Amino acid sequence: MTEKILDTIESPADLADLSYEQLNRLAFELRAEMIAATSLHGGHLAPSLGSVELIIALHRVLDCPRDRLVFDVGHQAYAHKLLTGRRKQFKTLRTYEGISGFPKITESAYDAHDSGHASDSLSTALGYALARDLDGSDATIAALIGDASFTGGMALEALNDIGRANTPLLIVLNDNGMSISPNVGGFSTYLAKVRMSDQYTQLRNHVEDAFNASGTLGRLLMRGGNAAKESFKQFVLPGATFLEGFGVTYIGPVDGHDIQTLEEILRDAKALEGPVVIHAVTMKGKGYGPAEKNPALFHGVGPFDIASGTPKPKSNANPTWTQVFSDELIKLAEDDPSIVAITAAMASGTGLSAFAKAYPERFFDVGIAEEHAVGMASSLALAGKKPVVAIYSTFMQRAIDQAIVNVGLQKAHVVFCLDRAGLVGDDGPTHHGVFDLVYLRMIPNMRILAPSSDGELRMALRCAMALEGPVAIRYPRGSAPVAPGACEPWQEGHAVKVRDGADGALLALGRMVDVACEVAEVAARQGVELSIWDMRWAKPIDADALRDAAHTGHIFTLEDGVITGGFGSGVLELLSDMGESCPVRRFGIPDTFVTQGPVDKLFEVLGLDAESISAEVLAAYQS
Repeated sequence: MTEKILDTIESPADLADLSYEQLNRLAFELRAEMIAATSLHGGHLAPSLGSVELIIALHRVLDCPRDRLVFDVGHQAYAHKLLTGRRKQFKTLRTYEGISGFPKITESAYDAHDSGHASDSLSTALGYALARDLDGSDATIAALIGDASFTGGMALEALNDIGRANTPLLIVLNDNGMSISPNVGGFSTYLAKVRMSDQYTQLRNHVEDAFNASGTLGRLLMRGGNAAKESFKQFVLPGATFLEGFGVTYIGPVDGHDIQTLEEILRDAKALEGPVVIHAVTMKGKGYGPAEKNPALFHGVGPFDIASGTPKPKSNANPTWTQVFSDELIKLAEDDPSIVAITAAMASGTGLSAFAKAYPERFFDVGIAEEHAVGMASSLALAGKKPVVAIYSTFMQRAIDQAIVNVGLQKAHVVFCLDRAGLVGDDGPTHHGVFDLVYLRMIPNMRILAPSSDGELRMALRCAMALEGPVAIRYPRGSAPVAPGACEPWQEGHAVKVRDGADGALLALGRMVDVACEVAEVAARQGVELSIWDMRWAKPIDADALRDAAHTGHIFTLEDGVITGGFGSGVLELLSDMGESCPVRRFGIPDTFVTQGPVDKLFEVLGLDAESISAEVLAAYQS
């Protein structure tokens, strides 16, 4: 049996003696490893399949970890992990106590920074480059960034400063024409023009040949005649010098799957004095038929059958929270033409794809630009529309300033629908949506709704659309519990009592209502009768519910967000303002970044499962 080339790779240094034929074989083997691992636990397969040759070429040219390779988002870094000594652990990818799905500085010296969110790589790389210059080092700093991430404001801010700094920096633009779904916006259109410009490349080559053939003068013109060269570019391809306008050298487009060409270009670019952008065109999902045909589906995929690419069936067949939101929003939009929907490159993930098909003229995908999405939503609201901004909780963090100034200050009726609120599981600390209760509670005029079931989400959305001013609805990832019966209509700031009990009160928010019900059952078997309040509103909190709860003598708050400044803190604040004195025990995410793993396992580790909470609740009656 022929030994796999990958079996001989312990670190990037082992790539040095391989032929290009062997490197291409290695690329095939890397893809096979990725497919096998993600078929078990899921992961960001399509992005990583598309960047294999880029990463091989980069590690052939760079001397990491002395040199630094910064990944944007990091969901394209699986080949990097496999080449840097983590192959044996690779099948633990995204599992509890396994290796992360993203680069992580505590996991490997080859990981330059913790990544997970888009558009930060250029800022990070420039920081490393400036530190290198201050230290008098000659280390190479490189950033690998996707074309979708380039649309983010942070990336363009960094690019502007990179031009000013004019320090050596390699920027590899991985252009696959997609973020999760196909890209939108002016920059993606620009890149598409560049990709399609075969006539530019061909004509440029002809002109270069002609200049070189004309002797020394011609060669000097090609090397030094910047004005002539730029005029040529603009004539053949208007807008081709967009990136060079920032003060960086642009090379491309090049085939992002041709290792030899990539390596040659990277070595040449490394020798230049200033910052360089290498525009590499790749195919998302390359090397695996199902992912090539449907790269959006395999962007972030769950366990699947390798032969067919079919997702493995899930144990819970209930509709997801995302599906419930999507269905209800379309129903509301049928009767209200003022409703518009906005997403930041997450139409599929947030459930807005169906809305986009039903009402394309009322749907706006702004790309990876959360700040812009929220700022634009505020003026849509002020102009009489009802914008619904569907966004993952973890990405809403990027638009806090706009939520405060553009939305909160102006009392704009923007409805934020925060998907993936709370713990999300396998993607880990960069993707858990555990901070939203804190950063939204502080905004004046903001209301925060947290439904506990599918029916509650439908009622919450209807209530939010009928209100005035800013509103946020938060709901978790996964299947939504089915409401046991008809849900009471939502009224602003009113909680619902779902169980009576005289010995204490469980004040639960959102998904934690189900946990509270389990806790109450356990307590009842021990002779402790607890009332349960489905609080519905994290802001404003129902003062009458708190007064009722305080009279039982014990209050326990349950939330799936960080406990510092969260819902439980709001309960304590309101009790103090009301002059009510009652012991309060808060259950929530502790003051730490939570690791990756199945949500149920993480709840258990954090002491937020029904068994752990029951034990602590009952202990309060034994002291």
